[in-house]
Amino acid sequence: MNLFTFKNIIFSMVFTVVFSTFLKAQQGETTVHQDTLITHLLKTQFQMIKEDKLSDRYKIQLYSGDVTTASRTLKKYRTSLGTWTASIKHETPNYKVWVGNFRNKLEAERALEAIAEKFAGAFIFKPTK
Repeated sequence: MNLFTFKNIIFSMVFTVVFSTFLKAQQGETTVHQDTLITHLLKTQFQMIKEDKLSDRYKIQLYSGDVTTASRTLKKYRTSLGTWTASIKHETPNYKVWVGNFRNKLEAERALEAIAEKFAGAFIFKPTK
């Protein structure tokens, strides 16, 4: 390495160190202007998800009929299995006991195997929206 190259390297390093102290980072603020409709739509979507209106999933029906037997069926399910969520839905004139919220038919079929031992009339269906 010759002397000229060595001097250039030293000069570059000193120059970088000296002038880097004068450099400063930039600071700024960002203001987001959001349409109020976005907030309303997000709340509506959250409510629809909560009420299970957006899902494209499968359920298992244990019973359809009067409210008293539907309540007994739900209680029997919760005490005997209770693995998946269950609820009573009212579709005039019947009360229906629905179990689960399965992503695909295979999941629902696996669950039905366990449920069918206690509830012989159980079947898989895809709720209409």
